[in-house]
Amino acid sequence: MKVLRRIAIIYSIFMLLVLGIFMLMNRRYSYSERDLVYYNDVCRMAEKEYAKGVAEEDIEKKYDCHIIISTEINNEELAKLYKNYAFVIDFAPDGNYIGKIAWSDEVNRFQNTSDAFFKITVFVWAALFIAGIVLIIVLHRSVVKPIRELERFSEKIASGNLEEPLPIHKDNLFGSFVEAFDLMREQVKEARQKEIESEKARKELVTELSHDVKTPVSVIKAACEVMQAKCESRLTSLNESVNIDTNNSHEEHFHGKKEIDDIEYTLDKINTISSKADTIGNLMSNLMHVNLEDMEVLTVNPIETDTRVIPQMISNIRNYGNIILENDIPECLVYMDKLRMEQAIDNIVGNSYKYAGTDIRVRFANDASMLEDGSKIEFVKVIIKDSGKGVSDEDIPLIAEKYYRGKNTGEQNGYGLGLYLVKCYMDRMGGGMEYYNDNGFTVELLLKKV
Repeated sequence: MKVLRRIAIIYSIFMLLVLGIFMLMNRRYSYSERDLVYYNDVCRMAEKEYAKGVAEEDIEKKYDCHIIISTEINNEELAKLYKNYAFVIDFAPDGNYIGKIAWSDEVNRFQNTSDAFFKITVFVWAALFIAGIVLIIVLHRSVVKPIRELERFSEKIASGNLEEPLPIHKDNLFGSFVEAFDLMREQVKEARQKEIESEKARKELVTELSHDVKTPVSVIKAACEVMQAKCESRLTSLNESVNIDTNNSHEEHFHGKKEIDDIEYTLDKINTISSKADTIGNLMSNLMHVNLEDMEVLTVNPIETDTRVIPQMISNIRNYGNIILENDIPECLVYMDKLRMEQAIDNIVGNSYKYAGTDIRVRFANDASMLEDGSKIEFVKVIIKDSGKGVSDEDIPLIAEKYYRGKNTGEQNGYGLGLYLVKCYMDRMGGGMEYYNDNGFTVELLLKKV
């Protein structure tokens, strides 16, 4: 609105200036009556000089007049003077009428007025032309240019570019609208960012739940295998007892057959539970796989944590198999995300149980590393080792890559994400992971001391 007000003020001043010029012109060239006394006096002086013998041309030049020596009424020169509104009186030197004397000053006055009006008209036209150009420039800067900027800005927003702000000019006619439009961009950007963060949080939650569900599923699988082994051993023993001992009474034989039927029924249910556990595990793996395709980084929030929680984490997954703690963990504070650490240990122990099938040994140690500036970082090392065949030399450099599976995986299900996730977790906790073959496969988890 300031721009419109400014244009209106400038235009009003300009029009007042034009009006003043026309009023000045009107006052300067206003109509005035003839001074008859003046013309009579000039006529008498011209008559005296003519009577003395002064030439006619000299008199005309001196008094700016026309002398017509003729007594005829229809004189052509005289008629022309009358036609041009000349002032004509009798010319009679020494009392003898010989013609007329005339003044054409009205023609000259008209010509001067016409010339002055033309000059003023040209000046006003030039001023209007310049004012029009200035107005066009002002309108272009205050109206056309902002509209084009809005068009380009709208195209960028439509294409998804919300980073570039809309330029806001103080003299912009659409200043408030542009500011509101840019505020809308900020709000859309904020809403989109929240949407992205919400989607990321959802995927992280799904991935975490998928991974966490796999742990109890693995425990269920392990328990099923133990129960299956015991039931099959008991079933074999009963079958041999019933077939060999023919001296059993009918009642004892009946009870033996009933127990065999019960065990077979139990084995069938155990197989069902194990099959459904496999299905759940596969579904969770697929779900985690799909989420990791879209999300490269999982959130890790390391805080100061007592190392004594780590043996308890290992104790919670003993259902995998026999886990031997060879020593006590150094008691200190380390930077750790408890959830991610538990997932890392579960991944490593689960892989060892799946691919090696041996006892798993865990020991703890202190470690340190020197930086380039000479400072030292201390770690607590968690060393997890199985006694299997280990990983081939070709697979060792790639075993922690995303989706990579070693040659010894056989028919075991998986997506090659276990060690990849462990490495991500440990790196983001400020520690690290090392792995190698040493009469089995060994993984070292490093936690940075506080």
